[in-house]
Amino acid sequence: MHSNEFSKFLNSINSEPFRVLDANIPSSKYVSIDLSESNQTLNSIDMSSSVKLGTYIDSHIKEHGGLVAYGGYLEVRNIYKRSDHFKSQSQEGRNIHLGVDLWSNAETPIYTPLDATVHSFNNNSNYGDYGPTIILKHIISEVVFYTLYGHLSMASIKNLKIGKPFKQGDKIGELGDASVNGDYPPHLHFQIIKDIQKFIGDYPGVCSKEDSGFYVNNCPNPDVLLKFKI
Repeated sequence: MHSNEFSKFLNSINSEPFRVLDANIPSSKYVSIDLSESNQTLNSIDMSSSVKLGTYIDSHIKEHGGLVAYGGYLEVRNIYKRSDHFKSQSQEGRNIHLGVDLWSNAETPIYTPLDATVHSFNNNSNYGDYGPTIILKHIISEVVFYTLYGHLSMASIKNLKIGKPFKQGDKIGELGDASVNGDYPPHLHFQIIKDIQKFIGDYPGVCSKEDSGFYVNNCPNPDVLLKFKI
């Protein structure tokens, strides 16, 4: 299935938004945030500090009367320069974000938007990495695809088993804090993956410009499910 067809298929599953946070949070309380290199405000913030970045994000949410900040699909970000984990052959390194981030408090519950089974999970503990991560497998109308949930708590993967089934709306985990989530302010990295390839408990959530063609094709905008109109 071509990427455009795949995106249209996902978008057609339901006319209403799917949610990975508490479904009772109204859409009006989701505030978009720009963490790209083009946001000049970030030049005055030490992006390598999870505390200072967290203060900026919390202030942005409060200023706009929200509860959750969201955004980030295909943003080119400077924050990845702080970690060798994102180096690549290109001069820029890996700096193009392939998922949507949902910024909220540590221990915020995370739910599966669709019926699923656990494909894999892992604690990706590199500096700047996902930390505890869950990948779910979905089959809808014989179409197989995957969703990734990064920056979770250690408790989220403690007693998990590959193949464990979840029903739509079941809690799958909770957000971790900076001590376990790769040293970021608490947030969920949510990503759709068409072909998981041979990855287990991990999948690139950031790519380089030279590899972006493949990854944009394989990882469509999560807004086809979340319907934030990002």
